[in-house]
Amino acid sequence: MIRVLRRLAGALRRWWRGISRRGLVAGAVLLALAACTGGGLWQVRIDTGIESFLPTGDPAYQALQDKARSFGGDPVVVLLRSKDPNDLLMQQEKLAGLLGLEGQLAKLPDVAAVYGPATVLNQIAGAAQDVLAQISGRRDALRNTAEQQARANGARDADVRAAGDAAVAQFDARYGPLIVRGLPTGLPTLRNPRFVATAMFQDDGRPRPEWRFVVPDDHTATLLIRPREDIDQAATGRLVDSVRSSVDHAGLGAAQVTVTGVPAVTSALTERARQEFPVLGAIALTTVGLIFLLVPWTRRRWTRLRPLLAAMCGTAITVALFGWLHRPLSLGVVAFLPILLGIGSDFPYYLFQRDQLRRVLVAALAAALGFASLVLSPLPFVGELGLALGIGIVATVGVALFLRRMFGVEEAQPTSGGRPLPRGTRRWRIAVAVVAIALAGLGWTALPRLGIEADPQQLAKGLTELTDAQRAEQVLGSAGEVSIMVRGKDVSSPQVLQWARQAEESLVRGYGRDLHPIITIDDLLQFLGDNPTAEQIDAAKQLMPAYLTSAVLRQDDTAGVLVFGVDLRDLYQQRDLLAHVQASLPAPPAGYHAELVGLPVAAVRGLDLVSGGRILINIVSVLVAGLVLTIGLGRRDALRGVLTVLLASGWVLALAWTVIGSLSPLTVAIGSLTTATGCEFAVMMAKPGHGGRRWLFRGVGTTALAGSVGYLVLACSGLAVLSQFGLLLASGVVCSYVAALLVVWLVPPHAAQPAAVPAEPEVPALAGKESVS
Repeated sequence: MIRVLRRLAGALRRWWRGISRRGLVAGAVLLALAACTGGGLWQVRIDTGIESFLPTGDPAYQALQDKARSFGGDPVVVLLRSKDPNDLLMQQEKLAGLLGLEGQLAKLPDVAAVYGPATVLNQIAGAAQDVLAQISGRRDALRNTAEQQARANGARDADVRAAGDAAVAQFDARYGPLIVRGLPTGLPTLRNPRFVATAMFQDDGRPRPEWRFVVPDDHTATLLIRPREDIDQAATGRLVDSVRSSVDHAGLGAAQVTVTGVPAVTSALTERARQEFPVLGAIALTTVGLIFLLVPWTRRRWTRLRPLLAAMCGTAITVALFGWLHRPLSLGVVAFLPILLGIGSDFPYYLFQRDQLRRVLVAALAAALGFASLVLSPLPFVGELGLALGIGIVATVGVALFLRRMFGVEEAQPTSGGRPLPRGTRRWRIAVAVVAIALAGLGWTALPRLGIEADPQQLAKGLTELTDAQRAEQVLGSAGEVSIMVRGKDVSSPQVLQWARQAEESLVRGYGRDLHPIITIDDLLQFLGDNPTAEQIDAAKQLMPAYLTSAVLRQDDTAGVLVFGVDLRDLYQQRDLLAHVQASLPAPPAGYHAELVGLPVAAVRGLDLVSGGRILINIVSVLVAGLVLTIGLGRRDALRGVLTVLLASGWVLALAWTVIGSLSPLTVAIGSLTTATGCEFAVMMAKPGHGGRRWLFRGVGTTALAGSVGYLVLACSGLAVLSQFGLLLASGVVCSYVAALLVVWLVPPHAAQPAAVPAEPEVPALAGKESVS
């Protein structure tokens, strides 16, 4: 045992003596970097909430947030379908179970309010009991006062009773009819089926109009769970899961249960992103690794994976940075990982060879700034994708430089030899250039006219929750909400109530097929008649439960809403509908302001901003990259880079116009996304002394293949928007490579000479063969 320990100690001493000071410093740096990266990755969270898809600084989004603070956010919708008509409400046990479920949902964290038929009935019953108690108490008080006064005047017992009867006669004449109308229903309690039927349904058995937001038809009960304001996506996911669990364990015996709504869809989107993030990353890692491993760009096989190692480290550092900054990763992170593993490994590939360091670094900076120009997009998740890619390129190049310094460059296979591209005649070159420019011009001309895919059903295609949303739309007549929010000193005044009635009638008459009233101020107070006074409105507000009035009136009466349901439809159609609705609204009373508020309003605003800024985003990236190339390499390389990007982007736009017919919110910035590959290929193909076919096709062609694979991996995504994005951008890499070949052929490097075929490398003599020689 002692001998073994001595041998181990000797081995450790020899290992320690063999470590150089540079090795110790490198090890310490790597350990510190690994610790920081691990700490950042631990804090990373994914958030695909609505705020990542909308322009958060826009007034439309701010109005949406203000409505959420006052009345709660867009609800989680639970549809309970029964086999028999009114089964859930008319059977006492099921109604009691439904009431218990609604109470349990109201106690969940991050819930602002829960609206359901059982709670509505319970609140109505309580209010009715309070009214009857007040009426009875007031009647008894009048009788007692009259009788006491008669006794004080010395009246006989018969006269005292007569005085009491006379005092309540007028009271009975006023409130008697109300009590008589209520008597046939019996006591106002949930245990009384006649009361439930009278309060919730009409004589023909259909739900009363004012309660259709919780009882849309005689087979369905709806629960609306409105979350609190500023709820993040993690809390939204927990809320949706808790709602599903509570409904599953309620034991109501419903024939069909559907949990849907905007929070449910965004929660499903986050879960899909969380599931696809590692899967797509693993696929990209494997395929890109195989490309660098199988292509013999260096003699030592396993060192061919160093570019991929640098890209992996750069990706981890970028994601960790978002974690340390406590910035959640949106849907763009799913696209970020395969792209950076594919495109980001290109620059380490060049750096690990004996090439010109300056050209590689300038091309990398141009690519990073081209990606980063996506921050000009008004959609947060698109800007975040560009920012992450820009930071990822810089981090990957930094890691590659560190590895280059520590391990040196690789002994690359000869790629500078081989025959150059055939020049062709002047007429032939002009003809090819004209055709290429014409195709690119066709694409750039089509850019302002290309539509943006704005149908929520297409953008969310691939989610099973979309089917639930469509089912809810068939039952409720709508799948989203648009509110008319009125603000002023007192929105419960008779003037505002009259205006709300006119507005609802006008919209229902003009757009009844597209807008469905859910709950409005007028619906809640319609029992007051056509022209209620301010005193009557105040009395009704005091009698009605706050549970109901808070759905349409802010507590301080400075804001009120008229909530309408809208269908899932293309945002272009939604924009036209909302514009007509806004124009059809009657002018509010003096001193009051009314506006449309809701998720569709903010989404339409985002569509307008993206459509209006599409040319700016695409052109800025090209100009910035061209400026970087001009400063770093000179005007000739900048000219080649800019021409390559313009040609490739135009070709991809022409392809999208002829094949797809539209762009998505991601591919609308196609110029920014092709700037990286276009500048890289143009700069690296034009390196002096590397004009041979071997370098153009095997050298730069290797990185083009890796970049294409990075984009194609996104085609494996279950989300249609990411799948289309990957396919179109993979074609963009191919177009960038072909455009770079064309530009280098048309505008060759200044110092390029016809490359000579290299001599065969000398084979070292084998030991023991000298005598034979």
